[in-house]
Amino acid sequence: MIVHVLRFRFRDETTEQQRDEVLAAMRRTASVDSVSFSTVGQHLGDPAEGLTHAFCVGIADLAALERYLHDPVHLAGDPEIAPHFAKLVIGPDISDDPDPELAAKIEALHRRKVELYPEWEELMATIPELVFA
Repeated sequence: MIVHVLRFRFRDETTEQQRDEVLAAMRRTASVDSVSFSTVGQHLGDPAEGLTHAFCVGIADLAALERYLHDPVHLAGDPEIAPHFAKLVIGPDISDDPDPELAAKIEALHRRKVELYPEWEELMATIPELVFA
């Protein structure tokens, strides 16, 4: 199982209605077939980190992760979601897979997504604080 975690804060100018729409879009992404379990909601960590919300999905294996990354629902949701992030912390991901190369394999899948969808990388560049943990 690969557990993918995002923690984030909305931009100050994002309205309450827009927040609700973003969280709904994230829940749609979290409900695609390749996701085994998910949660989207408040971040319960240290408020000093400046993070208010979190997104977590459990994905069975690398094949499911690849399907998740390229799922049309996921791809359609990102442009609705990313413009509202003031801060986004991606990871650290967690896994019960003992493969010592798993992190490199996951990173390769992400690099492939950027190669196939250069607009996705441009979208991520619009987030003022983007951290890979």
